[in-house]
Amino acid sequence: MKTEELIRAVAADDKRALPLARFLYVALAAALVLAAILFAIALGPRPDIAAVALDPRFLFKFAVTLLLATTALALALRLARPGAETGYAWLVLAAAPALLAFGVLVELATMPAATWGTRLIGTNWFYCLTYVPLLSLPLLAAALIGLRHGAPTRPALAGAVAGLLAGGLGAALYAAHCTDDSPLFVATWYTLAIGGVTILGSLIGRRVLRW
Repeated sequence: MKTEELIRAVAADDKRALPLARFLYVALAAALVLAAILFAIALGPRPDIAAVALDPRFLFKFAVTLLLATTALALALRLARPGAETGYAWLVLAAAPALLAFGVLVELATMPAATWGTRLIGTNWFYCLTYVPLLSLPLLAAALIGLRHGAPTRPALAGAVAGLLAGGLGAALYAAHCTDDSPLFVATWYTLAIGGVTILGSLIGRRVLRW
């Protein structure tokens, strides 16, 4: 079968989206359990988590990372189906960066300039750059396995979006341990960590998602 014929056949199969989505959800759920176990063994929640559970800056980290993961998931599902429209999904994917940028602006407007550098560097940047990718690895593997159930026509791009998805979920797990709650810290170190997972996803996806 020619590539064009395969693309048309998969695009015309409206029933394929549900199995693909279900397969990806199950794979991610299993990987999330594994990542949570790894989190519990290696890190665990921060000691003062009960006291900061309702703190806006603490909750903001989860809002950004989970929004990124959710929107990346929606885009990944579309990229796995040849011919699927992705324009709106790309637009929605910008919601998490926009929210983070808003948080940074609020931080800069409300905190003394003398504290900006300290808030940006924080105290856990090395842990962030180490554990966000580590926690993301099983999630990245699951996302790539799930996308192989589809037929991505742009494997490197699909792999990169899988990296965004995995990085968002891994960062959300790490956020429960991280005591640096400043949006400046999140915008710097979380972004670098997730970016690394995204690049890794693109490199692996280029090979494993090719068909």
